[in-house]
Amino acid sequence: MNTMRNLVAACLAFSAFSAIPGQAQEARPLPLKSILSPSTKAPATDAPADAAKPADAPENTGDAAAAAAPGEPVVAVKPCEQGLPTLRSPLAFKPGEMLEFDMDAMGAKAGKLTMRVQRPANGSLPVLVEAQTNTLFSKVRRVRGSATSYLHPKTLRPSRYTEEAVENEQRRKVNVDFGAQDKSVKVDYQIGDRPKGHFDYAFDKDGLDVAGAIYLIRQLPLKKDLPVCFDVYGIRRMWRMTATVVEREHVSLPLGEFDAWHLAGTAVRLDRPSQTRDVHVWITDDERRLPLAAVGAIDLGAVRLTLSGVKRPGEKPMEAQGKEDLKW
Repeated sequence: MNTMRNLVAACLAFSAFSAIPGQAQEARPLPLKSILSPSTKAPATDAPADAAKPADAPENTGDAAAAAAPGEPVVAVKPCEQGLPTLRSPLAFKPGEMLEFDMDAMGAKAGKLTMRVQRPANGSLPVLVEAQTNTLFSKVRRVRGSATSYLHPKTLRPSRYTEEAVENEQRRKVNVDFGAQDKSVKVDYQIGDRPKGHFDYAFDKDGLDVAGAIYLIRQLPLKKDLPVCFDVYGIRRMWRMTATVVEREHVSLPLGEFDAWHLAGTAVRLDRPSQTRDVHVWITDDERRLPLAAVGAIDLGAVRLTLSGVKRPGEKPMEAQGKEDLKW
């Protein structure tokens, strides 16, 4: 699986770590209490980890090439009732914007992730995402990599998405082409020196990728109870993201104090509906529409991305600071 793992886990729009093939688990629901607290731990359960399934049931590894487990029911994923709403204008971001995030996993700081809006090129607006684990977390999983989403400058739908990463010294490459007319998603990938692989997918009403999706979400006309549904590529497969704008909340971060919209939903893997990911995302309720945080899960447990730095052309940079320095 690829290095952009917790981009999928946190909103199927943010990511950085991958799961070792054959070890990914279905994510358990995450507790909302203290979900943005720096002391967030992997979610605990009162029952054994395998209590919800028969002892002899094979694990759903999430591998796109894996066959369904014996007896696993074939369930059709419910289609989106409607496409995404008309996007707001003007764009909340522009070339030169850089967002920096702290990544937490297993209750500890795990690394950094940055998202940069590039200059338009060949009719696309590229968004570059780079992630790298820190020295401590590299003892568990060593990851560095990047992904680029090539977005239409007006619709923010992707025409292409690429990934290149090294996980524990193994190189992984992915190239994804989106067909707007036939709603196709063509995936070409290679892991290390193995033979190249290919998958053909399709999307329903809207097809996005994990990196570009967050920029489109920033342009939605967010309001309480707004339904959001789209298909998104991540981890070499397609997922259907169904979410709702829960409410407007006050969010306190080391970066500052913000009023933000809270989106909560579930991503369901289209070819294996038994695999799901719970998702929570917070977007500021202002003209910048900054993605403040995203929470999800990977095979290692709870994962959180928290905005720690903002650089925007013509504006004073924002950096995380101690609570004692916050302005009220």
